[in-house]
Amino acid sequence: MLDLWHMQRALELAAQGQGAVEPNPMVGCVIARGAEIIGEGWHRRFGEAHAEVEALRVAGERAAGATLYVTLEPCCHDGKTPPCTKAVLAAGVGRVVVAMRDPFPQVQGGGVAELQAAGVAVEVGVLEADARRLNAPYLKLLETGRPWIIAKWAMSLDGKIATATGESRWISNPQSREIVHALRGRVDAVMVGRGTAEHDDPLLMARPAGPRVAVRVVLDTHASLRSESQLARTAGQSPVLVAVGDEAAAADQKRLRNAGCEVLVCAGATHVARLDSLLDELGRRRMTNVLVEGGSRLLGSLFDPREIDEVHVFVAPKLIGGARAPSPLAGEGAAAMSAALRLESPLVRQVGDDAYITGRCSHTASSYRNREGRA
Repeated sequence: MLDLWHMQRALELAAQGQGAVEPNPMVGCVIARGAEIIGEGWHRRFGEAHAEVEALRVAGERAAGATLYVTLEPCCHDGKTPPCTKAVLAAGVGRVVVAMRDPFPQVQGGGVAELQAAGVAVEVGVLEADARRLNAPYLKLLETGRPWIIAKWAMSLDGKIATATGESRWISNPQSREIVHALRGRVDAVMVGRGTAEHDDPLLMARPAGPRVAVRVVLDTHASLRSESQLARTAGQSPVLVAVGDEAAAADQKRLRNAGCEVLVCAGATHVARLDSLLDELGRRRMTNVLVEGGSRLLGSLFDPREIDEVHVFVAPKLIGGARAPSPLAGEGAAAMSAALRLESPLVRQVGDDAYITGRCSHTASSYRNREGRA
């Protein structure tokens, strides 16, 4: 029971690194003597000390003979920081409890083996499912080479994200929009389609700023983003990436580059193929979380191949109506109810007069297998 209690605390600590440690995983550590916690730590920021080192620093000499609880196998290689296994052994820790192994090629159980070879008792698998769920975005990136896709939309009670004329400001209330700004502040990129960029002229920046500055991504086949748009005018303040097709005019590409935007030519003859190319590139850049804010064509293109991993939906008590008013997901959609995508254990709460629904999609595995580890 003590092992579960201490590991749960380590997971709570790990979660505090969200938005600051990516592309590394969130990791927490607790050092205890029986029920007494003598040291705590978590990985606070990419490139800084790992959770084990933080907790050992707090515990000091009392770590000798104590039990160390950590949510991910201690690293045994030199990255941006020295191996955590060396610090654990130097402190004289008597027992180590690990939530999940780290299959990074330079670790792959090596951390556990090194500790055991030195006479340290090691137990692996305590609250492993919880640890995998916490770091599912990290694990997906490492397994598939693509980021975790978070879909967000606000809609009316009758399922419309805009009127038939394209007006969408504002469906949700200010409290709901504060939640969206918090999401933007912890992701690597915020993505919209050309139509949303044109009709809404969004800024897509977090207000107030969060722990990360997201790259603002526009899928714009013909490089038609206006130079007068808020995105282009603020490209010098916060990165803007315009993903275009081969057919985009060289003059328009140059115009956007001159405005400070990065123009990325995505291979592929179709919208879906270019989107695939973009997701692969974002993965190569080690982007862990990408927030997609619309429109319906882009969200539908991600929905059909089951690329959406998590949703945040705000339902306003408003009725818009209209056969031509768009719904959140275009694309082909499910052909049968049995093929509909379900949310696993969705959370529903009231935010002002909006209903806020969030959850992970049923296809999302909680057991992504790592191919990399902590840097």
